[in-house]
Amino acid sequence: MSVIESTDAARDAAPAMPSAGAETEPRFRRRRRLGAAGVATRALHYVVLLLVLALLVGPFLYTLGTALKGDADSVFSYPPYLIPRDPTLENFAKVADVIPVWTFIGNSFIVASASTVTNILFGSMAGFALARLRFRGNTAAYLTFLATLVIPFEVIFISVFLTARQLGLVDTLLGVILPSAVTGFSILLFRSAFLSLPRAIDEAAVLDGATEFQRYWRVSMPSVTGTMAVVGIFSFMFAWDDFLWPQIVLTSQENYTLTVGLQFLAGAFADDQKVVAAGTMIAVIPLIIAFFLAQKWFFRGAGEGAVKG
Repeated sequence: MSVIESTDAARDAAPAMPSAGAETEPRFRRRRRLGAAGVATRALHYVVLLLVLALLVGPFLYTLGTALKGDADSVFSYPPYLIPRDPTLENFAKVADVIPVWTFIGNSFIVASASTVTNILFGSMAGFALARLRFRGNTAAYLTFLATLVIPFEVIFISVFLTARQLGLVDTLLGVILPSAVTGFSILLFRSAFLSLPRAIDEAAVLDGATEFQRYWRVSMPSVTGTMAVVGIFSFMFAWDDFLWPQIVLTSQENYTLTVGLQFLAGAFADDQKVVAAGTMIAVIPLIIAFFLAQKWFFRGAGEGAVKG
């Protein structure tokens, strides 16, 4: 057999290779059809999700719709309706006419912002010490901070008020800020975030001659931005919504926070639920804006332990 014949025979025996334009497998796979049980399960999931959505978002939408209702709309009509038939913004203007709402908003913003900064700063310092430093009493300090989470503020607010009065902080915004300047919740969140970081970065920083503060500020803090966002959002929200402690410690109207000032609105417009709903929206909208501005960093908390280059 000649060389040419041998080559032709080998070519004929080899499997045919697909051409460049031919597809080796279908690009889109056909979706598997659900059986009767699968359809029922999926429908049940959607029903549960819709119920949860209605429970969570329904009250907010109802209050917003009430705040936008005009004179031709009825709040107590049956069946109730969410979309106003005569929408107006006059209810928000009435809130500003009855109470100094901008002063109250400014006071609430000062208290919430200060609480956010102090919880991030002091909470991260304490969390770093508990997670990355070795000292006697570390476990006892951790258990103490953990125990503060289960103690209601109503149990200790009398002693806190007496302390604030002795320090001359009654009827001051500083007296509102200090009790929530740092919480056990913030400390424990930062402790968990710092514990997830590998020890190698601390060892490398020590070899480079870094001090404990430099390890905390320059090495560890940039790696826990997600936890910073979580602590900041919750601290701002709790301080903005707090009613009990500002109601106890504040006595002058010019120092009232928004939640305390809105009680006068409920008293003056007890029969006009539209204005009360408008005041409630004024208190809620800043929280929604703050969350949407920080949501990018809020959801980054899952990758806290990553070493950043």
